[in-house]
Amino acid sequence: MLLSTVSGKTRRRAAAGLAALAALLVPAPVASAGQATAGQAQSADESSVILLDGAKGAEGIAAGEGSTFFAGDLATGDIYRGDIHKDTAKKFIDAPDGRVAVGLKADTRNDLLFVAGGPTGQAYVYDTDTRKTVKTYQLTHKAAFINDVALTDDGAWFTNSRQAELYFVPVDDDGDLGDARTLALKGPAAELSGDFNLNGIAYSRDARRLVVAHTANEALYTVSPRTGASTKIDGITVPNADGLVVKDDIVWVVQNFSNQVSRIRVNFHESTGTVREVITSPHFNIPTTAALFDDSLAAVNAKFGVANATTFEAVVVDAHPHH
Repeated sequence: MLLSTVSGKTRRRAAAGLAALAALLVPAPVASAGQATAGQAQSADESSVILLDGAKGAEGIAAGEGSTFFAGDLATGDIYRGDIHKDTAKKFIDAPDGRVAVGLKADTRNDLLFVAGGPTGQAYVYDTDTRKTVKTYQLTHKAAFINDVALTDDGAWFTNSRQAELYFVPVDDDGDLGDARTLALKGPAAELSGDFNLNGIAYSRDARRLVVAHTANEALYTVSPRTGASTKIDGITVPNADGLVVKDDIVWVVQNFSNQVSRIRVNFHESTGTVREVITSPHFNIPTTAALFDDSLAAVNAKFGVANATTFEAVVVDAHPHH
């Protein structure tokens, strides 16, 4: 279903959902990177900080063309644009009232930006040339926290942390958007075992499978985009799993309250994984999602549960510290 405007009811639902989210995301014991057996990386002079100038919150980040990135303001839905080689990102899209921005991905081929709308149950698609909203999708009317988005060759997939289902928005060869559809999950990824279940999502082109993070289960699963059948990636445990990045047989998992990113080598054929190393930075402050730029990884600090946080930023680290 498409919406041209955001109703007052939706605004109230978004506000209530964000209040519930704030209550859930209280400070938790920060797990040390030593939970993983692989080596640690990053010292203060090996990472850089990019201020999201004026942002009131943060959660999602997406790679654009070249070294450009987009980041979302969780509190306002506004979108920032920056460059990983510069120290400041500026507001790029002033979102209408009532929107929030959780995970996001940029379709650079079609100049589109897909944004997960959290407790609104919505997804937003922006034109990165005109900065205007192309479409707003009401993905579900059930309990929702539309959390993250992944791009495939033919569209965008969204997770819902409250439901055992994914949502797909098709994009044709001309960049035109189709109607959204729902995919019910089967198998272990469908478990609703906690307050936040499905979270990050990415696509493995080699395996032709979606990869999803399940926060409550501290696990990663692969999902068939055709049937919704899921399989656990064995051999790993990922506490506080949030956003994902996938390239070839490597999965980077952002672990928010652990203040780290685990780099995992996955055998998709056997559905097994091995943590190769844990990436840390003294600048991490509850990172939630990340974007990959060649050998660099940019992770955004959400600062969930951090009292009186007034600034939000992206932290750029080496994606393969000991590679």
